[in-house]
Amino acid sequence: MNILKILFKNAFRHKLRTGLTILSITIAILAFCLLRTVISAWYAGVEASSANRLVTRNSVSIIFSLPFSYKEKIRQTEGVSIVSYGNWFGGIYIDEKNFFANFAVEPKTYLDLYPEFRLSEDQKNAFLRDRRSFVAGRKLATKYGWKVGDMITLRGTIFPGNWEFVMRGIYNGRDETTDESQFFFHWDYLNETLKRTAPVRADQVGFYMIGVSSPTISTQVAEGIDKSFKNSIAETLTETEKAFQMGFVSMSNAIITAIRLVSIVVIVIILAVVANTMAMTSRERIGEYSIFKTLGFGGWRIAGLIFGESLVITMIGCAFGIGFTFPVADAFGHAMGTYFPVFNVDSDTLGLAVLYSFSVGVLAAIIPTYRAIKIPIADGLRSIG
Repeated sequence: MNILKILFKNAFRHKLRTGLTILSITIAILAFCLLRTVISAWYAGVEASSANRLVTRNSVSIIFSLPFSYKEKIRQTEGVSIVSYGNWFGGIYIDEKNFFANFAVEPKTYLDLYPEFRLSEDQKNAFLRDRRSFVAGRKLATKYGWKVGDMITLRGTIFPGNWEFVMRGIYNGRDETTDESQFFFHWDYLNETLKRTAPVRADQVGFYMIGVSSPTISTQVAEGIDKSFKNSIAETLTETEKAFQMGFVSMSNAIITAIRLVSIVVIVIILAVVANTMAMTSRERIGEYSIFKTLGFGGWRIAGLIFGESLVITMIGCAFGIGFTFPVADAFGHAMGTYFPVFNVDSDTLGLAVLYSFSVGVLAAIIPTYRAIKIPIADGLRSIG
């Protein structure tokens, strides 16, 4: 306890300088944690993917559709337990800035494939009965103030026109990583409308979602499906849900790399700030360290004082930075809305923040410690700081 008391007294001997250093570390750690959380949010869909789900799309590009007639042939593939299908709808709610994912899906099989979407039995039955109904995630419903029974109109972009829906359910995520900002409705409603307004676009799906009996046979099932449609009018590409999600994330690799680099630069800035503080502190106390030497204190004890003081400053700043991260991340997540459906500070980010702060505390003290130990006692006593 005595040594901790000494370290804290030494660290706050120059209150203004130490306070500014801690403030700098706090801001830097806060920025580091937020940047790493943005990266985690980018990969949230990948992390939430199930090993039991495959996605089949057009082999040329996801923007091209597949015939609805493929469904039965996919279902007959060995290892397939359930088949669902859907289209990216791309509807706009009131204004272009109100972006959120909206899909036309086969409702029963879709809900069976995604048990992480928790919907009450009453709401589920109401959704299945009403062809014009839709279900939205809790986060999305809260953002726009939607309630069960509300009429919602989306303006179609891929499928032009004003499309009216009735809200029949609000789902909650089973886990923290579950996206609660999706909007999905009946594929039949979309298809029946297209048969009247654009027959050439009817009976087409954007993707098939497939449940497999075991994740160990995912590769064989994917190969079997693609082999079934080889040399057909629309060849398929089947991949795991995780690989499918990674395809979207990879489009933003340059942005993610830039964010990672900035987060490392933040740590380098912390190191520079703490190293400067410790250099100034050590220079001012050279005389004191020389007196310690004359009293018989060895180099390890002097090193302990300097390293301990550096770690006290960095870890206090780290603690404040982590403490502020949670409310700031929560506010940032709400501000970003559906652009980052899952925005949670994970334990890996906090662990890295602590590890880097500790490393900075150690590295910043190396040169001042070396100088304090190596300087001759006579030279140290002559020093005026």
